[in-house]
This record gives sequence, C-alpha cells and structure tokens, in this order.
Amino acid sequence: MFTLKSVNSFRRRFMRQLTKNIGSDYLIQSEENLRALNIERVLICRPNHRLGNLLLIMPLIDEVSFLLPNCKIDLFIKGNLGPIIFKNYDNVDNIMHLPRKPLKELLKYFWVWISVKSKHYDLVINVVDKSSSGRLVTKISDSKYKTYCDDNENLKANVENFEHMAKRPIYCLRNYLKKLGFAEKKRSIPSINLKLDAFELAHGLKIINKLVKNDLKIICIFTYATDDKCYSKTWWLNFYDKLKVTFPSYNIIEILPVENLSMINFKAPSFYSKDIREIAAVIANTAVFIG
Repeated sequence: MFTLKSVNSFRRRFMRQLTKNIGSDYLIQSEENLRALNIERVLICRPNHRLGNLLLIMPLIDEVSFLLPNCKIDLFIKGNLGPIIFKNYDNVDNIMHLPRKPLKELLKYFWVWISVKSKHYDLVINVVDKSSSGRLVTKISDSKYKTYCDDNENLKANVENFEHMAKRPIYCLRNYLKKLGFAEKKRSIPSINLKLDAFELAHGLKIINKLVKNDLKIICIFTYATDDKCYSKTWWLNFYDKLKVTFPSYNIIEILPVENLSMINFKAPSFYSKDIREIAAVIANTAVFIG
C-alpha cells in the first residue's frame, strides 16, 4: 500500500533524475563583457517550505549583500514564511512563494512560475544542487549568469564543511564570481540572522522576565524534532537532570514546538508561540540555546 511519504519520496527521486542534467554554470569569455558586467538584480532559488531550510539561506543572502552591495535580491521559495523570516532584510525585494499544496492552488502555483519568467536578472543562484524545482526555475529564468551549486571536487578538497547546507552555496558563489573576474573578499561564513529589531528584543525580554523571577543567566532548550532527529523522553529527562546539576547557577527554560509537546514533561518553565520572530526574540535574550 502506498503512503503519502512513499509517494513523495518517489516523486523526489524521479524529478532529481529528470532534472540532474539541467543547466551548468555559465562563465564570461569576453574581456569586454567582463568590464560591462554590473550585477544589480539577483534571484535566489530555494523552493522549499521548511523553516530550517529557509533559515539556512540567510547566510547566502548576507554574502550576496556583502559581495554585491548595490544589488536587489528576489527569492523563489515555497510557503508563506518568507515575508516573516526576511522582514528586516533591506535588500530583499520580491519574495515569490509557491503554495505548499499546489493541487489545491493550481492557478497560484502556475502564476508564480510565470512571474519568474517575466523578470530579468543579472545573476541567478540555485541553492541546492539536487533540488529539481530549483534547477528548473534557474534554467527557465531570464539571466545570462547562473550558478547551480553543482559538485566541485576542487572546492570539496580545499574548503571546510563544503557539504553544509548553509556553507555550500556561499563557497559556490564565491568560486563563480571569482571566475567571472570579481576580486576575492575573504571573510568567515555569515551566521543565521533574523535581524530582530529593538522592539522585538525588548518584547522577548519581557517574556523572559515573566518566566523567571531572578537575574540568573538562562539556558534555553528545545526538546522536540521530527523523525530520527527526535530523541526519546528518557534521553531528554536524563539530560535535563544533568544540566541542572552541572549548571546550578543558571535558569533553564523550554521553548515548545508548534505541537505543544515537551520531552521533559514540562518540568521547566516553558514558552509556546507560533510566531517565529517572537520565539527568536526570547532565545536571543538567553545565554545558551540547546536544541
């Protein structure tokens, strides 16, 4: 009997096989073209709705802004989290988001694809090389310069953690721009940053002050995850007990998932919210986060 999970798994494998040979990085050959190159509009393609995967493109957006400070960035993603997550990214211009359930919103689904084709970009970046939708939108987009973040044996051998989902597209972008003739600007990989504003941080502190009634530093834990990433209650309860013994001069609070579940049976003061930025503001006011 077929399950939704098995059908989706087959669909992903089929589409990867279908699109794996789509596109390749295009490089400038002419010195005249190189002098004329001016990258002002960039499209970043990551058609995925999961919060974690969207957060992982923040370092890439930061890097594009650093390397190309005058550019405007459009995002091609999935789901409705984009405007919330990238709210304070000034150089993010348009966010095109596919519906999470295309069959229920076919018109919107096709309209998003059409809207990509109707715009011109100076550079298009496919974030994940094995993403069939990402490769496809990169292929059909109107841009002379495109990078698909494909495997690069030289980069694998010479950079640290090349396969890290947040680092790989940055290494590939740096390598691509170097081949285009841009001067290297070396720095460490940017961090994930929601760019919380002062009001959001102050709001997070108010929530913290309601959870704990002293001035001790705070350890924040997030105990839930999906599938194999989720440790058992036994593991978390043992970990929580050891944490209290090892760090007696710290408060411990728990951030609850959207499912409102606690793997430590709600033994610590807990905070629940569906607002991503509010959750981040609470975490930002703690000393250590474990999840």
